[in-house]
Parts: sequence; C-alpha cells; structure tokens
Amino acid sequence: MKKQNKSLVQILLPFGHFFFALASAVLGAIIVSWPLLLFFTFIEKSYQTVNLTIGQVMANYNQLLWYLVWPWKKKLLMTNLPTSASAASHFAEVKNLFILCEIVFLLGLALGCYFKQKKESIKLNQTWALLLMILPIVVLPFALTNFDSFFRAFHTLIFHNSNWLFDPETDPVINVLTEGFFAACFAVGGVIYELYFARFLLDK
Repeated sequence: MKKQNKSLVQILLPFGHFFFALASAVLGAIIVSWPLLLFFTFIEKSYQTVNLTIGQVMANYNQLLWYLVWPWKKKLLMTNLPTSASAASHFAEVKNLFILCEIVFLLGLALGCYFKQKKESIKLNQTWALLLMILPIVVLPFALTNFDSFFRAFHTLIFHNSNWLFDPETDPVINVLTEGFFAACFAVGGVIYELYFARFLLDK
C-alpha cells in the first residue's frame, strides 16, 4: 500500500471503528431484544394489558422485527396489534436506521477481510480506543438515574418529529415494549460497544 494511502487509512481508522462498533451494538441489541422481550413480557405481565398470550405477543414481535431488519419487507402488519399511520411512519424511520446499520456492519466486515488479506494492520491505538470508550460513559449517569428523560432526549435527537410518541389506544404495541425492555436493549448495546473497544486496551 502506498504511503499516502496508508496515511489516509490511519486518519479514517478511528471513524471506521466507531461506526462499525455502533452498528455492531445496534445489531447485537436487536438480536438480544427477542429473549429480552420474552423475559419482560413474562415478568411484567404486559401481555395482559393487550389481552394476548405471551406466544401471541412474541409472534407479533417477530412480525415487527422481520419488517424492521429485512430490506425487502415493505409493509408492517402485526396480526393482533394495530398500527396507526404515525406509528407506521416511525417504524419506517427505524427500519431505515437499522438497514443503514446492516450496511455499515457488512461493509466493515468486508473492509476488515480486505485489509487482513493484504496483511495491513487496521488495529486502533489505545488512545483512540480509550477516547471512544469514554463517549457513552458520559451519558451513563443520566441514563441510569432517569431513563425516561434519556429516552425522550435520544428520540428527539434522532427523529425530527413526534411520531415516536405512541398512543396506547391506537398503538397497543407500546404496552408490551415497556421502559424496562428498552432500557435493557440500550444496556446490551452499550456493553457490546464498550467491549469492542476494550479489546484494543487489553491487546498488548
């Protein structure tokens, strides 16, 4: 690899690792969200608020997840849980973000394999790894002490409308996607993100 190209790679390296770690955290949280929802549905008995069985709740969540992660699934339809137009619009925005994460993750894997084949190091130095690890830790106290406010601030930052504010009467799915469930998903994503950079600090 030419010296100029090597310099460019080193400049872009922290950004590449950051976005790959973020995409990995999101996708990891999506995967773990299924057993998490099963756990919270059982513990909080949220299935009773929508007059469904636990099995029906999970079947509807399967339909929601499939819509969110599969690019060619164009319409959201949950068998037992109706969806308003505003909620459908919000889920479409979430779908776009999830698909973006999938693209970033696959692109990151492809680039990693390419550089490995070329025997070029894309290892992140420990200073950058530490700096990128600190980023979520800054918001951790706020998230732990008042997750509801953190959740609202997060959605206000990411989404430029109020479609994420669901009415339980028209969008009963929000009764099973509880605050505890979302907090657990965020926690899983945070742990994955931190572990990604921690390995660079532990690698001598």
